Amino acid sequence: MPIRARPYDHQRRAFSFACQTFGLAGHDPPTSRGVALLMEMGTGKSLTAIAIAGRLFLESKVERMLIVAPLSILGVWQEEFLKFADFEYSLVILNGGESKKIEKLRQMPTSGLQVAVINYESAWRLEKELTAWDADLIVCDEGHKIKTHNIAASKCMHRLGAKARYRMLLTGTIITNKAIDVFSPYKFLNPTVFGNSFYAFRNRYFDMVGYGNHTPVLKANMAEELTRRIHSIAFRATKAECLDLPETTEIVQRVELEQQARKLYQQLVRDSYVQIKCGEITTANVLTRLLRLSQLTGGFLRGDETDRVERVSSAKLDALSDIIDSAAQEGGKLVVIVRFLPEIDAITAMLERKSIGYALITGAVKDRDEQVRRFQADPDVTVFVGQIATAGLGITLTAADKMVFYSLDYSMSNFEQAKARIHRVGQRNPCTYIYLVTAGTVDEKVLQALRDKANLARVLIDEYWTGKNPFETP
Repeated sequence: MPIRARPYDHQRRAFSFACQTFGLAGHDPPTSRGVALLMEMGTGKSLTAIAIAGRLFLESKVERMLIVAPLSILGVWQEEFLKFADFEYSLVILNGGESKKIEKLRQMPTSGLQVAVINYESAWRLEKELTAWDADLIVCDEGHKIKTHNIAASKCMHRLGAKARYRMLLTGTIITNKAIDVFSPYKFLNPTVFGNSFYAFRNRYFDMVGYGNHTPVLKANMAEELTRRIHSIAFRATKAECLDLPETTEIVQRVELEQQARKLYQQLVRDSYVQIKCGEITTANVLTRLLRLSQLTGGFLRGDETDRVERVSSAKLDALSDIIDSAAQEGGKLVVIVRFLPEIDAITAMLERKSIGYALITGAVKDRDEQVRRFQADPDVTVFVGQIATAGLGITLTAADKMVFYSLDYSMSNFEQAKARIHRVGQRNPCTYIYLVTAGTVDEKVLQALRDKANLARVLIDEYWTGKNPFETP
């Protein structure tokens, strides 16, 4: 595997499966030009996909790779390539306005494997330009995003996929509640598996029942064939089956502020520095300025003179929305740890819009035991939202093996106690911790201090005395 890491056994097996399916390393001819990596969150499907792309490139099978992913994780691919790719490549994230995206694509460096990363909405809007770019390999990340066969994004991926020499689809699982959702992703991957006609597929595998015959129900005598065809070009890996995974895995997912929010943040950094220069350099003063910066990275800003809170960014919320969708796709539960109440209000409102059942603990919640019981025992309650200062002690949340830190406070004790809610007696799976970090902000300093078990206020004050603005991030 052309990667700078020691792969786990399931990653080696996924790599071998894809290479064999694609006809690489002596397995000519290929049995399929499309492969699905059905690997749960935390099992390393992006690393595996990079290794497969690298092998295709090194065997001169591909020169151009297009990755289509949710907007919130485009930067993750850049970081993963930088960390793992052990082959020459050039990677460009297609962001900005439409004309800027097109210019970036046209000016793509030509050294090594050329990798373009774009989000789903931009892909269908720039389909003409992407078609002309003519990628040899297309990766559809979080492939459940194209489960509806007749939306613009899905139709675009079907057409782009039909031209590409190789295709990969990455997702936790291809089926959640509706088996009929497999058609669209497989039309992208390999139309010979289920055909090009949605209605022919539906008529073969499903009975239409209910009022108006609008509800598809899988025919009992076709379930075995459907499953066999799904797995004919798919590699499946669950965390429970990956026995060599470490007990805990930590993922830092960086989020980019919108342009206007970035300007507000940078101005607040300058103002904060001026204020501490003009006042006494104390722990309280430094942490007070840090507090406002931390609030902004989560999307909210409270006025200096009033208690009015204004939403200034949705970047973190959008990233969390994608993570929740992925967890729901896998059929698992998720714990979200949050610091500020406006963030909690925004998260719970988002969950209600998605019709996702959740439990909640904040300082104002009285029935904490009942909230924990619902999360642990009720299959319809799939998300737990907890305020870090109040939900970190004395509760067990082992129904989940994934925890997202939406925002952090500066307490090492709160941090470690929160992590221990899922990683404790009763947990049967390896645990995954995801840190949502707004790139180039104090989020990075806060997380680093917690990981280093350092006194954050002392670190910032020491930076100030060396002539630096302690709120700036390199």
